[in-house]
Amino acid sequence: MRVIVVGAGQVGHTVVKSLAETHDCTLIDVDRARLDALSHAYDVRVTHGSGTRRETLLRAGVADAELVLACTSRDEVNLVTAMLARRLSSARTAVRATGTDYLAAWHAGDLDVDLLVSTAHETAQAVARVLEVPGARHVDFFADGKVAVIGVHVPGTDPPPFAGRPLGEADLPEASRVVAVVRDGALVGPPATESVRPGDLVVVMASPAGARAWSRMVSGAGLVRDVALFGAGRAGTAIARVLLDKGIGVRLIEHDAARAQAAAAALDRARVYHASGLDPEFLRRERIGAAGAAVLAGGDDSRNLHAAVLAKVHGVGMTLTVLDDPAAAEVFEAAGVDVTIDPGDETAEKMARFTFDRRTRQLAMLEDDRFEVLDITVRPDSRFAHRPVDTLPGAGVGALVRDGEVVFPEGGDPLLPGDRVIVLTEPEHVLALERDL
Repeated sequence: MRVIVVGAGQVGHTVVKSLAETHDCTLIDVDRARLDALSHAYDVRVTHGSGTRRETLLRAGVADAELVLACTSRDEVNLVTAMLARRLSSARTAVRATGTDYLAAWHAGDLDVDLLVSTAHETAQAVARVLEVPGARHVDFFADGKVAVIGVHVPGTDPPPFAGRPLGEADLPEASRVVAVVRDGALVGPPATESVRPGDLVVVMASPAGARAWSRMVSGAGLVRDVALFGAGRAGTAIARVLLDKGIGVRLIEHDAARAQAAAAALDRARVYHASGLDPEFLRRERIGAAGAAVLAGGDDSRNLHAAVLAKVHGVGMTLTVLDDPAAAEVFEAAGVDVTIDPGDETAEKMARFTFDRRTRQLAMLEDDRFEVLDITVRPDSRFAHRPVDTLPGAGVGALVRDGEVVFPEGGDPLLPGDRVIVLTEPEHVLALERDL
């Protein structure tokens, strides 16, 4: 597919990383240094200039493009770029919006773009998914919420009962299937025969109840009923709305008076505090340590790290941080923060979905985009129809949706035409997988 990506920031970088190996990509940005850096790292063409200018899009080849992804950090620039691309080509258009202001207009059909992805909204949804399965490092839901895809780390201290023995012989939660074991960033062994070690990431597909059983087995974590949320900016406010709608109590802490006042006016069900998350006396007085989880969304990684560690000191069992700089993830992990969420990844994941076969209903990226999970329908003439699920090369089948019902198959169970296959694979195998199925 001929794809034009406008914007070489965090979101654009993630999109290019995901698409460059399998698609013909051209990258547009006003910053020549960013273009040079990405052109040296990936096989992409670059065009220096603004996506809002007709001549820039034409130089980039928009007339022949099939997809234009507008990914800059400025909403209006992205919208103008997409509308101009519409006039100059027949390409489909996907637009990134930083906040949630444009979502209603797009859903109402008032914005002439094929897809609008709100970074704040996607980040909020990612936070909510992790809180639904506490103890998991990564959580996505497929098949209208019937299938959870989770990644759980095997701890070095107090390891779960399945550690050190082949997974095929272990007593594992019902309505679940292990699809991969990741060690040092790479897949190891057939999952059923692999003995997991401390530090491994086990990728599981399960029913929601089965996913929570995995979480309890690995971490002992129970349901999160209330959250201390630090930061009332775009991301923090969106996170508060999503959590409140799910019935989770929110205490929102914001050190800026104007932001705190705005949040209090907009979120009548939240308890909003004008206070600093770095103030130990405030944390003690308001018993923040009793919260089921602390979510750090202040937009400043150094302050978030300080607040996360302080929340742990005061008794919060689970900490989750929204990253400003993705490179900070290792620092947060080393400091004991349980989960980090990269807003750029969440946005890019939705935008990259437009490059997949139309039979692929959903996409999720795991482990810094080293693995992808697809929901793809088996064609009647697929060469793997009526063959066992474990014969699909380069992929781990975790669940099937057959006649509206979810099945967690055994390795010898057959794939049938019309099955929706929820499968984990590496990016380089995606095109072959879509072709084979």
